[in-house]
Amino acid sequence: MAKVFTIPVLPRLGNKRRERTSDPRYVEGQRLLVDAMRYLTQADPMRNRPAIELISEHVRTRFRMSDSPLA
Repeated sequence: MAKVFTIPVLPRLGNKRRERTSDPRYVEGQRLLVDAMRYLTQADPMRNRPAIELISEHVRTRFRMSDSPLA
């Protein structure tokens, strides 16, 4: 049964990791989300808290830390 789920391919051990490059659209998307959080915070931080938390969670889980929207 295990042979059905095992793929007999040798791993490539000598490969270097590819350097990530910043996509301007990707960073602009981050910037837009950060601006939205700023706007919601300035408008009414208590009423908009759930929306701010949702956007914040999205930014933390979907974007790479190396791409900064604040640069």
